[in-house]
This record gives sequence, C-alpha cells and structure tokens, in this order.
Amino acid sequence: MLGAARATGDVLVFMDAHCECHPGWLEPLLSRIAGDRSPVAPGEVVAMDRHYFQNTGAYDPLMSLQGGENLELSFKAWLCGGSIEILPCSRVGHLYPRQDTRAPLDQEATLQNKVRIAETWLGSFKETFYRHSPEAFALRKAVKPDCTERLQLQRRLGCRTFHWFLANIYPELYPSEQRPRFSGKLHNTGLGFCADCQVEGDSLGCPVRLAPCRDSREQQHLELTSRKEIHFGSSQHLCFDVQREQVILQNCTEQGPAIHQQLWDFQDNGVIVHILSGKCLEAVVQQDSKDLYLCPCDGKASQLWRFDQVHTVDER
Repeated sequence: MLGAARATGDVLVFMDAHCECHPGWLEPLLSRIAGDRSPVAPGEVVAMDRHYFQNTGAYDPLMSLQGGENLELSFKAWLCGGSIEILPCSRVGHLYPRQDTRAPLDQEATLQNKVRIAETWLGSFKETFYRHSPEAFALRKAVKPDCTERLQLQRRLGCRTFHWFLANIYPELYPSEQRPRFSGKLHNTGLGFCADCQVEGDSLGCPVRLAPCRDSREQQHLELTSRKEIHFGSSQHLCFDVQREQVILQNCTEQGPAIHQQLWDFQDNGVIVHILSGKCLEAVVQQDSKDLYLCPCDGKASQLWRFDQVHTVDER
C-alpha cells in the first residue's frame, strides 16, 4: 500500500512475488485500461487505473495481505459500478510451492480477512458463509471487526447489494429457483422458540420441533426458497416434509408427485400453510416436547412464525 500511495504513474499493477511474466504481458492490460478504468484481473496479478483505485478506497487498510484481498477488491468493483475482466493475451505464470508453507498465524490472518469481507460486503448472505466456516463464525464471535469506514465507503460510492451480485453477475452460483425468500432461524411467535432438529448425526427422518434459539446452532438455519421449499441446515438436501401430519426432514424432491408434500406458503400474516393439505404449521406442546404438526388454520399464536431474514426477489 505504501508503493501505491507514492506512485505517480497512471496505472497500478499488483503482483505476487512468485510470478513469472510472458513477453508482452503488460501491453494488453494497458490497452484495456485505456478504455475502461475498472480492474481487469483478480488475484495474484491485478492492474487498474491509479485514480480509480484510490477513489474507490484502495485495498482495505485493516486487512492484512494474507489472502482474501482480491475478493474484497472484486466485490467492490462489481457492486460499486465497476467490473472485472480477464485478458487471455496477458500471460503471467503463478508459481505455487509443492506444499503449503504458510504458518498458522498466516492462516488466521486470512480467516480474519474473510470475516471482514463477510461483515462488509455480503449483507444477509454472510450467514451462509458462517454456516460453511465454523472457524470464521467462532472468530467473529470472539472479535467482531470494526467495518465502519468500509460501510461508509459503500454509502459514498452508492454500492449495490450482494443479492444484486448473485442475481446479475453470477446467477449460476445460486440458481434463481433456489434463492431464499426467507432465511435464518424460524421463530414461533407464540411460544418464543425456534424450529430445530435435535438428532446428532444423520438428520434424515428427524422430527422438527421447537428448541431454545441459538445463533451458533447450524440445525436452526432454514431457508424458504422461491420454489416454496423449506431447506434445513447448510447441506441444502433436506427439506420439511410431512408424515402422518407431523413435520419431519426428508430428502428434497426435485420433481414428481412427491414434491407437493414439501411445498409451503409463508403468508403475510405469519402463518405457514402446507400447500397440498391446506393446513397450517403449528407447534404442539405435549409432555416435554414441542413438535411441529399440521393443524387446521385458526390463527392461534402457536401457528405464527417469522424468519430472521427477508430477501426481496429483485433487490437492487
């Protein structure tokens, strides 16, 4: 960053030390930058207009250059009016060592960078990242980063949301019919607990019941998709299903008649209707458990639900 701050040329090029350049590698980058001031290559070799780089906040000064800085730069480019291009005519070889020589401290620094990126740029999708990286979640719980300056930068630049990135830049990462309309813990308004599966190991066939709400519990993260399926946990292959009026977890059905058993309508008044039967999802208290069943819809408090997160279909 010291070199970038003191540079006087029109173009900045960042490159890992262990790179080898093919003759003529720089000219295609300079030619493209002359017509478009956005970053043109991610990762180990990146070139961009110097003024563009500085005006969009440069590299995050509170991130160590131990990995993830290219993600921050790329998200910022796409979300804040720029773009990323890869130019095949510019050839640079990145030489990897035969084995990972990074010290544990370096790996922790990389994880800290990723947590900072999640807290700054991913919005509600950061919860998906934390579900897939328990180490990052634990690090965030221990020391939550101060992202005030980068969030102010987003507002100043008028940046879009990560939801927009998934919908418009990389839709194949998250097929539209599987994107969540609602996500997070599913709270029962009447009883004050969250939907959970309290079976260790394989959750197939597990009855869904209420348990105390806990942020750290992966089994309490649900997603109601645009296909009207309720996905369970981070695996994305288990869905709410019904067996003799009781709600259980079964493999998500992609097609065929069985799929209708797994379709739910979350209505504006907070009730979740099982589309096939027309009955409502209700938490039924019996002895020491609060299991989920289908019951006639009557609007009682035990039939009222809310998710942590709401995702608009066409968020800009």
